[in-house]
Amino acid sequence: MDENTCLNLPTLGEPAPDFEANTTQGPLKLSEFKGKWVVLFSHPADFTPVCTTEFLAFTQIYDELKALNVQLIGLSVDSISAHLAWVHAIKEKMGVKIPFPIIADLNMNVANKYGMIHKGQASTATVRCVFFIDDKGILRAMIYYPLQNGRFMPEIIRLVKALQTTDKNKVSTPANWQPGDKVVVPPPTTAADMEKRLLEGYECKDWYLCFKKV
Repeated sequence: MDENTCLNLPTLGEPAPDFEANTTQGPLKLSEFKGKWVVLFSHPADFTPVCTTEFLAFTQIYDELKALNVQLIGLSVDSISAHLAWVHAIKEKMGVKIPFPIIADLNMNVANKYGMIHKGQASTATVRCVFFIDDKGILRAMIYYPLQNGRFMPEIIRLVKALQTTDKNKVSTPANWQPGDKVVVPPPTTAADMEKRLLEGYECKDWYLCFKKV
């Protein structure tokens, strides 16, 4: 079996793997964030061009995530010293203070739990992963990007809002959904429900595909 198939990937809908780690803001334990959503992301290395642009971009969405009850956490396999030096350089050279903690994962403990090391990309650096963990500690979504391509921050915000909308209203979100758009009503499970829903004021394209505003 190819070693690239042996990634220890977490599973959607199950508890996110817990961990304790040292960060630029002190020790951190994932399970202590129950009651908050968590966006955990990894970057390949400190003092690199694409990662620097991403940290500037993550800082720009930090307040919006915080308003959504989301804790943002970064990670790479660099040391605390490297993280601190990089954060200081970003503030000194670009005038931006990084507000979120960055995990120093030198032993790759967290990286291995979350399948962040992809041998086809690098054997000693994490790819650009994003994990969305809900306020009950359940892993709800994950996105992986290669080393060479930076992430699109509006999609991270959009997906958090989609997941929270789904939870709050017991609905689904269609393709290209944006906050404020109509959502998808769960399909009927009986013939009686199928007939009933056609009278409930939804915008229906067919018996199984109906939309509503929330």
